[in-house]
Amino acid sequence: HPPPAPPYRIEIYARGRELDNIGLLVDFVELKAAADEVVQYLDHRNINELDPFVELQPSAENLAKYILEGVGWKVGEERVQIYKVRCFETPTSVATYQVE
Repeated sequence: HPPPAPPYRIEIYARGRELDNIGLLVDFVELKAAADEVVQYLDHRNINELDPFVELQPSAENLAKYILEGVGWKVGEERVQIYKVRCFETPTSVATYQVE
């Protein structure tokens, strides 16, 4: 058996034009919960057997896009946009997926 793949490190970027009534753009507890939910689907599983990666190459770029779309949908506040995800395969190998 090959050794297990090392864990990826993920960075999630949010932006917006206004803060909420207590001065936050996004509650990090909410953002982390959304990210954990998306990542948990992938964690310790054969990604090649999971939708959408049965049909789609599970590259770091595609993983970054999948995470951006999943977290963006879960955070889902009108004034907050999840606009960039960086997926690190190693400390020096990173793929970035970003929307305008």
